Amino acid sequence: QMDPANGDEAIREISLDVSEGADIIMVKPALAYLDIICRAKQEFDLPLAAYNVSGEYSMIKAAAQMGWLDEEKAMLESMTAIKRAGADIIITYWAKDLAKALGK
Repeated sequence: QMDPANGDEAIREISLDVSEGADIIMVKPALAYLDIICRAKQEFDLPLAAYNVSGEYSMIKAAAQMGWLDEEKAMLESMTAIKRAGADIIITYWAKDLAKALGK
């Protein structure tokens, strides 16, 4: 388990994975580590996958069910933030809903 306050440690771990032959970089949870996604994208020449974990998904689902926010808008904002941070691949429980919202 890494210290969530220590971004340098995360980058060192990624560097170690890359030196051991990693074909892809995976960052999870995605929303809490947008800064790490951005740094990793800038520092390493590998595809970067971001995993939007079940807790991130569930928080938005629950808030939408309570009427506190619009689920589709919150989903799109979250996915846009992950993509903007540098993710080449986003793994999410919203995959089908996202494809539908994007007209794909």
